[in-house]
Amino acid sequence: PKNLKLAAALELDGYFIVGYIGTHGMAHGLSNVLDASDMLAPDSKTKFLLVGRGAEKEALVSEAERRGLDSVVFVSAQTKDQIQDYWSLCDVALVHLKDSPTFKTVIPSKTFEAMAMALPLIIVAPKGGEVRRIVDEGGVGICVDAGDPAALARAAMELESDPVRRGLLQRTS
Repeated sequence: PKNLKLAAALELDGYFIVGYIGTHGMAHGLSNVLDASDMLAPDSKTKFLLVGRGAEKEALVSEAERRGLDSVVFVSAQTKDQIQDYWSLCDVALVHLKDSPTFKTVIPSKTFEAMAMALPLIIVAPKGGEVRRIVDEGGVGICVDAGDPAALARAAMELESDPVRRGLLQRTS
């Protein structure tokens, strides 16, 4: 169940949460999330929740502040026993890799964490990648091309507005 106390503390009550939990590093291309948040519809209730640390975190926070992006919420790294509480806030899990042939064979462990939490996924990864194959074959998410913030924004808004589709993507077995 959703951790209501944590949602209130982070001022996330009433929002549709697309959550990324993990390293904010060079391999992840998370500046794409900032660009996507700029493209959300004005009436969108979507917020991107980014939990973790990494080499790119400080630059991402600074850039989000510079742009005045209130649809992106950053939280510092949490202990393993707290992670489930952050996953509980998410309506959709975001798995994000940058556009590089190197990442076609990468399967981020957060993919399986999110699947274990029965969360629909948005996968941002290179075309033809292994994680995209797993998600497509399992019918557990939407895959979009890495480096395409408009596609990420569309996927988030589509899942925000379509609870039936979200329900179909929530696999519990």
